[in-house]
Amino acid sequence: MKYPIFRVGWLFQAFLIVFCAASAQADSPALKKLSFLPQWSPQAQFAGYYMAQHKGFYRNHGIDLTIIQGGPRKSTVEYLQTRQADIASLWLSSALQLADGGMEIVNVGQVIQRSALVLVAKKSSGIQSPEQINGKKVALWPADFQIQPTAFFTKFKLNNSIVTTESPVNLFLRDGVQVTSVMWYNEYHTLINSGLDPEEMQLFFFDKVDLNFPEDGIYLRKETFDQDPEAVCGFVAASLEGWHYAFAHPEEAVDLILSAMEEAHLPANRVHQRWMLDRMHDLMFPAGGVPPMVLQPADFQKVGEILRSVGLIKFLPPYESFYRDCIAHAQK
Repeated sequence: MKYPIFRVGWLFQAFLIVFCAASAQADSPALKKLSFLPQWSPQAQFAGYYMAQHKGFYRNHGIDLTIIQGGPRKSTVEYLQTRQADIASLWLSSALQLADGGMEIVNVGQVIQRSALVLVAKKSSGIQSPEQINGKKVALWPADFQIQPTAFFTKFKLNNSIVTTESPVNLFLRDGVQVTSVMWYNEYHTLINSGLDPEEMQLFFFDKVDLNFPEDGIYLRKETFDQDPEAVCGFVAASLEGWHYAFAHPEEAVDLILSAMEEAHLPANRVHQRWMLDRMHDLMFPAGGVPPMVLQPADFQKVGEILRSVGLIKFLPPYESFYRDCIAHAQK
């Protein structure tokens, strides 16, 4: 059977296109698959990661990234322990406890440099200094959220009645306690939206009294890092690009986060998410010129010493084996 000349030409062109595409794909290096679990549900606290994925920054660094949706039923500690996630967001205090328990874990990027956990009192209660907290009822979240406040109470020789609760803000608003813990980028704004003016509240920032505990950091098993340090450091570099883009385009970043929250069936508030994004910038780039994503040796040592003093760890790994400077690595 003879084909018309134009049909043969069309078939040849189609074959050539498919062949060239296949050849280009074969020549391109395969993307490295990685999974990442943030420590909570989608919100502006994690805007940089969502933005980096949305803008293709991870793919530009050779990474096919899956962001696992976080939340109260997904422990980042457990997901690392059981290898359900390659990379996870953790507080430094949690990571040091994992290391003390025998897991070889490394920090490859310290996202939050300045502690966001804050103690709050109403000025009408007469509390304006740490010493005036003595004897008062204080609402705290459980577990790691109590480490810094306990160190604070010890530092100022305070004897307080601690109320452990998952809803410290509600107790505080109803005057069930005189002091509560909040996250500066989250629940503090909730207090403002509940009718308290900033001028009516006394804030106690832990970093102001030499108790800075860096919180959100990027962690993974040492073996995962050793298998492909280029991919891991590419993840850190792309994440930092995502954060820079989010801060430079805040409305676009908030739109993306609101979309992720809607997809996760979470209540969303644009004003609150914009507040959170702005505070994340302050926490990632505090005054003093601390380089982004770098775990400071002094912070590492301070947190380790406090954890040992209260009996939460017995062993503090050397800083050099615990931290990998991925930003410097990616710039080589």
